[in-house]
Amino acid sequence: MRAVPAKVLIITYYWPPSGGAGVQRWLKFTKYLPSSGWFPEVLTVDPLYAAYPFRDDSLYGEVPVDVKVHRTKALNFFALYNRDQSKIPHAGFASGKDKGFKSTVSRFIRGNFFIPDPRRGWNRFAFRRASELIRSQNITHIITTSPPHSTQLIGLRLKRRFPGLKWVADLRDPWTDIYYYDMFRPSLPARMLDRNLEKRVLSRADRIITVGKTLASLFAAKTEAVAGKTEILPNGYDEEDFQGIVSSVPERFTITYVGTLSPAYPVRGFIDAVKDMRINGKQVALQFVGTVPEEIRALFPAGDEGDGPRFISYCEHPEAIRYMMSSSLLLLIIPDHSSNRSILTGKIFEYLATEKPILFLGPEDGDAARLLTLCGYQGIFGYDDVEGIREFILRVAEGKPVKRSGYHLEYSRRALAVKLGNILDRL
Repeated sequence: MRAVPAKVLIITYYWPPSGGAGVQRWLKFTKYLPSSGWFPEVLTVDPLYAAYPFRDDSLYGEVPVDVKVHRTKALNFFALYNRDQSKIPHAGFASGKDKGFKSTVSRFIRGNFFIPDPRRGWNRFAFRRASELIRSQNITHIITTSPPHSTQLIGLRLKRRFPGLKWVADLRDPWTDIYYYDMFRPSLPARMLDRNLEKRVLSRADRIITVGKTLASLFAAKTEAVAGKTEILPNGYDEEDFQGIVSSVPERFTITYVGTLSPAYPVRGFIDAVKDMRINGKQVALQFVGTVPEEIRALFPAGDEGDGPRFISYCEHPEAIRYMMSSSLLLLIIPDHSSNRSILTGKIFEYLATEKPILFLGPEDGDAARLLTLCGYQGIFGYDDVEGIREFILRVAEGKPVKRSGYHLEYSRRALAVKLGNILDRL
């Protein structure tokens, strides 16, 4: 812990009342970082001007009362090609597929005229306010977190204006290698511009933070000197989020998936495994909490006597945890893409915290699979391993032990905030 407390400015687009996984990381760090001698202030967008894919007003209650939050206006570029602001796209439109000419044009506009993303309409307002805060509050350290990756351009500009400023760029996802990038149909000039912006951020930041080893290696391969200044700081879970929620096992064997599904998430192997079980008289209830487009919903079997899968639209974070804690088995699927070995979703850590059995479908040599193996979990399969998936589900349904360990405890938000404090201390 620092002998002399210091301020750090966290610049993040996603902040309450924004919902979704992207909010949790820095909301929790601001909660626990003061114990390491760093007092965070937050710069974010005013919700009246924001383009949030989800809204979760319950998260207002999790913002520490002593953390100053500065909000600014923004230009909402989404309004130019999406008049229905109640349906802001998330995950780069990855939650659906092309649906005609309008969708194709929207994706093309997004990928070629709003680089790196449409939320850059916040940047000039955020830069102006950040500059004021740096001067008036004697702030020497800033953290920019993305996605949206346009937020990193605020840090790039601030570093140019204040050369002595210590800048940490937190990149939670790939940039130009993200699994849905080609869905935007970027032209060659657009790709070159985006890659140049990415390299400039990686080169100029004093520290790069990523959530896993594969993602760190991906960025290190793009430009020199990145590997030597990269730190791995995974996502985690907050023990306090689980307080007062009793773990239970439903009367009917229930598999729960929490999060987004899209055509990039292969589900047919899982579906075939469930069908096989039902043919052999085993009852399995399916529950999906989050965004699942109609074309994906239609793939799932109807169930016994019309008892089909249950789809729950986006809900507030505490409610999502309750669904996890009242399940028999949790399903985790990683998108099928060449970069998917680097995907280490924040949801996996909350899955671990439940101590429920986990069925993982994705690259067996990826970061997520390695983490689960390290924590003693065995339900790790390729997308099309129907037999393996079926046998694992049966094993859990029959009450056979699923190996677990207490290793996940080091991924508590409190423990990770200590590591973040150490990173800032070394700058």
